[in-house]
Amino acid sequence: MDSVLTLQTVLSTFDATLRVSTPLILCAMAGLFSERSGIIDISLEGKMLSAAFAAGTLAAVTGSPWVALGGAIVVSVLLGLVHGFACITHRGDQVVSGLAINVLASGLTIVLGIAWFSQGGQTPALASESRFMPLQLPFAETLKGIPGIGPFYESVISGHNLLVYVALLAVPITWWVVYKTRFGLRLRAVGENPLAVDTAGISVSRLRFSAVMIAGALCGIAGAYLAIAQNAAFAREMTAGQGYIALAAMIFGKWRPLPAMLACLMFGFLDAVSIRLQGIELPIVGEVPVQLIQALPYILTVVLLAGFIGRAVAPKAIGVPFSKER
Repeated sequence: MDSVLTLQTVLSTFDATLRVSTPLILCAMAGLFSERSGIIDISLEGKMLSAAFAAGTLAAVTGSPWVALGGAIVVSVLLGLVHGFACITHRGDQVVSGLAINVLASGLTIVLGIAWFSQGGQTPALASESRFMPLQLPFAETLKGIPGIGPFYESVISGHNLLVYVALLAVPITWWVVYKTRFGLRLRAVGENPLAVDTAGISVSRLRFSAVMIAGALCGIAGAYLAIAQNAAFAREMTAGQGYIALAAMIFGKWRPLPAMLACLMFGFLDAVSIRLQGIELPIVGEVPVQLIQALPYILTVVLLAGFIGRAVAPKAIGVPFSKER
């Protein structure tokens, strides 16, 4: 009986890891596109929060998760263009611009939520028809009885909503685009030596705007996931710093898709485990305070961003405004 309970606990932890990691993976891939082009993207948090609000609002008004997803992507891409306009067109400080978007999103979503719905900044609860619901993959019930493989496939692989699978698919697609296409080659080149790209007759601004738009689209999907897939409404500050965690995961992954995804899964696993550790007494230590357990993902984020775990070499031109020589 204990072994069954242990297996169920392990499977439920892995299942929760995938669900929690989904917005992190999408935002990490978004940051990878932006920063590979030389644009620092601290605004992942703000774009995801704005997209979540747009998705929750449109799903409540229209009742369609697809309209909500499209609106979330549009809002996030527009914020990405604002970031590009400030940093690419006017060569502004990229960190300041990103933080401004985060602050704007944090305040504006609450103000609009109170003005439109009068629910303390939240959107109305959504019916199942307005959300992306879990999908049962083929043969999940058939394979359920097979020891080991069956329960893992039925509990961990199957049973997620569409956007979880989109996030997992985004990783190999990002790898292919960045490393196997002409656009990806130019994207990496513009992040390392934009002057050489400009000398070759390729528009640096166009490449960087393309990158921030792709980043905006991915953040839009992440925000929609939070509001209409993982949850059934938008709640104020519901991103809870996940954009910064995704940024840390991307840096920990050294701006590469697969290592960044693994870092996101590590954060997700830590979050999933922390929920299950609440109220449990550990040997020697005793009962760990709930607040400390909840803070573990954020403590790890600070540790990674401070550079205590390895040294990550960023693209050489990141954060440096490009000025076309005449």
